[in-house]
Amino acid sequence: MPVQQFSDLVRFARDNSPFYAGLYAGLPAEVTRITDLPVVDQSAFWAANTLRDNRVLTAPLTEAVVFKTGGTTGTPRFSYYTREEWQEFVTAFGTGFTDAGLRPGHRVADLFYAGELYASFLFILDSLAHAPLANVRLPIGGAAAPESVVATLEDFTAQVVAGTPTTLCRLAEHLVSQDRHLPYVELLLFGGEALFADQRRLLKTAFPNAVPRSLGYASVDGGLLGRPVPGPDPRTHRPFTPHTVVEILDETTGEPIREAGRPGRVVVTQLFRRLMPVIRYPAGDRAEWTAAEGGPFRILGRAEEGVRVGPVSLHWQDATNAVAEADAEGRVTGMQLVVRRWEGRDGLVLRLATGPGRTPAELDALAGQVVTGLNTARPLYPESVAAGFVHPLRVEWARHRDLAVNSRSGKLVRVLDERPTA
Repeated sequence: MPVQQFSDLVRFARDNSPFYAGLYAGLPAEVTRITDLPVVDQSAFWAANTLRDNRVLTAPLTEAVVFKTGGTTGTPRFSYYTREEWQEFVTAFGTGFTDAGLRPGHRVADLFYAGELYASFLFILDSLAHAPLANVRLPIGGAAAPESVVATLEDFTAQVVAGTPTTLCRLAEHLVSQDRHLPYVELLLFGGEALFADQRRLLKTAFPNAVPRSLGYASVDGGLLGRPVPGPDPRTHRPFTPHTVVEILDETTGEPIREAGRPGRVVVTQLFRRLMPVIRYPAGDRAEWTAAEGGPFRILGRAEEGVRVGPVSLHWQDATNAVAEADAEGRVTGMQLVVRRWEGRDGLVLRLATGPGRTPAELDALAGQVVTGLNTARPLYPESVAAGFVHPLRVEWARHRDLAVNSRSGKLVRVLDERPTA
C-alpha cells in the first residue's frame, strides 16, 4: 500500500470506518492539520476493534494477516494488515538495518518469538528479506534451547544475533555458565525492550566483540515508529518518513512539543495503513526530541497506557481490573504501577493506597488476591518469573498522599519507571 496524503487518509477513514466516523463527527468536512484531530483513546479504540461487529476496520476481513497484540487473556487484541501493507511495513523497516550496522553478507540469527499470532519473528525475518543489502537469514526462533542456538551460530559462524534483550541475555548466561564465548559475533540487534547497563556487561562477556544496537522501533498495533540512529545511544531513533508521522505531546495539556529535551508521550500516525487506520494513536512510550521537532528523538520509557517489564507488556487496565475484582469492599483508594530493576532483572510493584484502620493480615490477604488475579490475567508474567526473567509481582501499601503526582497539574502519575535509562 503506497504512502497516502494525510488529508486523503482522514477522508478515507471517516467514510469507511464507523469508529473514525464517530470520532470525527464534529469536525469540518476537510481536515488538513493533524493537530485538528483528537488523539485516539486506546480503550475506546480496542472496544471498537473487536472480532465480531468490528467498527474500526474499513473493509470486511477477507484478505489480511492477523497478529495478536497486548491485552488481558479474556480480551485479546488483534491487528490487521493487508498483504500490500505488510510488505510496505517490512520493506520500510528493513531499510533501517543499514543504520543499525548490518553489512552485506552478514549471517543473521533471528531469535524472536513465533506462533500464537505473535508478529516479531516473522516481522524481523521478512524485514531482513526486504532489506536493501544481501544477508543470510537463520530463522531459529526464541523458543529454541540455548545449546541448539549455540550450535547453529557456530555451524554458520553467525555474525549477527537478533532478539529481545531477555533472549540475548539468556543465551549469554548459558555461554558464561559453560565458560564459553562467541568472538565472531559482531552485532547484537535488540528490540521490544530497553537494554540496561547490567545486561550490557553480561552480553560483553559472552560476545566480547559484539556491539549492541537497536534494530528499530515498531509495534504490531502502532506500526512503524522509528529507525535507528547510528551512535552511542541506542534509545535514539528518527521517524520513518514519509510512512509515519511521529508526535510528542505534553502529558498534561496534550499540545505538541516542539523543542528538544522536553519529555512527552509518543503519538503516531501511519500513512500507509488503510484496513486498520492508525491516526494519532498513543504508542505507549515517552520520548523527547534530541533536536528540532520531526527529527531524531530519544525513547525514555513507557507512558501511562502500559508498561514493559522484561518481556511482558502490562496495561494499566489489567492492574485496575485485578484490583477491582479482589477489592469488593473498596479498601484501595489509589494505585500506581512502579517498575524497578534490581539484581539484573525488572520487577513490577503495585503501589496501592488505603486508609487507616486496616490490619496487616487484612492487607496481606488482599495483596495476595490482587497478585493472583493479575498473574491469572497475564500468565506470561508468572511464566517469566519461573524462567528467571523478572521478579515476582509485589504489592507496596501506602497512603494516598504518598502517591506521586504531576508537579504541574497535581494529577496522579499512573506509571513510574524507576529503572536506569543509561
